[in-house]
Amino acid sequence: MKNGSISNSFDVIVVGGGHAGVEAAYAASKIGCKTLLITLSKEKIGLMPCNPSIGGVGKGHIVFEISALGGLMPKLCSKTYLQARMLNTKKGPAVQGLRLQIDKDAYSKLASETLQNSCNLTIATEMVDEIIVKNKQITGIKTASGIIYHSNQVILTTGTFLNGLIHVGEKNYPAGRRDEQAALKLSNFLTKLNLRLGRLKTGTPPRLVTSSIDFSKLEKQETEPLDALYELEAINVVNTRDCYIAYTNQTTHEIIKNNIHRSAMYSGNIKGVGPRYCPSVEDKIARFADKNSHHIFVEPETTEYVEAYPSGMSTSLPEDVQFAFIRSIKGFENVEIAKYGYAVEYDFVYPDQLKHSLETKEISGLFLAGQINGTTGYEEAAGQGIIAGINAALKHKNQAPFVLKRHESYIGVMIDDLVTLGVDEPYRMFTSRAERRLILRQDNAFLRLMPKAHELGLIDKITYQKFLQEKEELEKTIADIDTKFNNSQLAVFLEHDLPAKDLATALGYQVSPRNALSILSHVKYKDYIKRELIEIEKAEKFANLPLAAEEVIINAPGLSTEIKQKIQRHKPTTIAQATLISGMTPAAISLLILLARKPELGTKKNDIR
Repeated sequence: MKNGSISNSFDVIVVGGGHAGVEAAYAASKIGCKTLLITLSKEKIGLMPCNPSIGGVGKGHIVFEISALGGLMPKLCSKTYLQARMLNTKKGPAVQGLRLQIDKDAYSKLASETLQNSCNLTIATEMVDEIIVKNKQITGIKTASGIIYHSNQVILTTGTFLNGLIHVGEKNYPAGRRDEQAALKLSNFLTKLNLRLGRLKTGTPPRLVTSSIDFSKLEKQETEPLDALYELEAINVVNTRDCYIAYTNQTTHEIIKNNIHRSAMYSGNIKGVGPRYCPSVEDKIARFADKNSHHIFVEPETTEYVEAYPSGMSTSLPEDVQFAFIRSIKGFENVEIAKYGYAVEYDFVYPDQLKHSLETKEISGLFLAGQINGTTGYEEAAGQGIIAGINAALKHKNQAPFVLKRHESYIGVMIDDLVTLGVDEPYRMFTSRAERRLILRQDNAFLRLMPKAHELGLIDKITYQKFLQEKEELEKTIADIDTKFNNSQLAVFLEHDLPAKDLATALGYQVSPRNALSILSHVKYKDYIKRELIEIEKAEKFANLPLAAEEVIINAPGLSTEIKQKIQRHKPTTIAQATLISGMTPAAISLLILLARKPELGTKKNDIR
């Protein structure tokens, strides 16, 4: 809906036009709610201020789930990608991850155009300064220009803008991103609502002038053929830009070590906690002093490829030091720096104050999604955004919230981690966070979630019919395989380590690329999957069962010392809470269920079996 004259009353208001805000606004409007998206600039909707890549291991699973829920990110990716790679191809299908390098300008432009042409959606360019609450109920927001927009459902997706502070060496200044103003007043209103706020940090590397890089000295990343991306339809995947690898060296490390006291992070200027899994280059040099070099992935940002993104070189060192250490790297000897790197520090809200619907526990109608909840990454933000948008729309319609469980999706794992365990550092999704990886695969994301999306009205009829046809093909094929082949016969086929489509052909079936992957997973893991489904059923049945007394658990034979120590440290009160403890095994959960039902068995005199 084009701006023009904007009404002041809406069913749902979304604050922030990043990846969480895009999905939230798109979902709420598709469900039929009159939605307002407030952003600082229409031209920067869906902007990628760091590496313009989408997906990877764990993160890619989230994007497939967003696609299954009718979200926008996968649609934009399929139209703006520069290179597509499947990661972890030497491992099983459950832990492989699709990753796309994106044309960031084309992505942002298409995101903005799509939202501006969406039904039920209005976009306003404003800075939000205040949240209006009466009797613990959201009633609207107030902008810096004094305009009040009314709604009982408000979704905050503020990214790094809450009290954002950019650091470059000894210098710092308020900003949400490079050349963009910070939201300096909103944090105060969140604090007045008795929400606990913390401080986090992230960063970005310098951008390099592509024409000044000597690519002949770099290592080219090879890709393998793909016939599908994140959407339901198979396509002919064509890579139009290459990615390369460079390496730091001892000279690079010496320059950084000699100047590390000038880094904003090491000088004490930065108080926020940075992402452990995406450290700055100075942090890597300090923490891994024994390493002689580190990878730098040199990747395109746009089709024109005027600037290159050196992934792995995030920094808050001064500009002169950035220039010196960059030029010490092979292939970068004569490089020109288009933009210098920086760190940004910002406020976030501790996510244990949220419900699983992403609504705050204390303020009715206030939803939070994205980096405001302590996460990092475009995919994590988008996954939260679509859930917040769905639930704000459902709340407006007085319908029950939409909550995904841990065994249903990676989005469910992420949200459960956030609201149950909280965060003390920026949260990033990994496949290792999911207890049920075998049933949370990329290839079955549509099977898991598209029927739910259809019920919510997020999927059009044509797409849903295509899904049902593919689902029927898969079910018939798997039933036929189970009838024709026993495990010993299937093991013979697996010995050849065939790609998914070749395996399906060898078994005598011509199926879609995605169904071929599902067939491979079924053939390899069907007995393990059956076991996981039994464990899920058991966990669901006993989720709210109170644990036995700590003394009973500590004295019980059969539990490892490590598990007992973790229970003493985390003090879970139910079986569901115990399952969230890192390293908790299905066998240990089964024993805890038994002890909860028969605590008299928890003595050293008894042999628990």
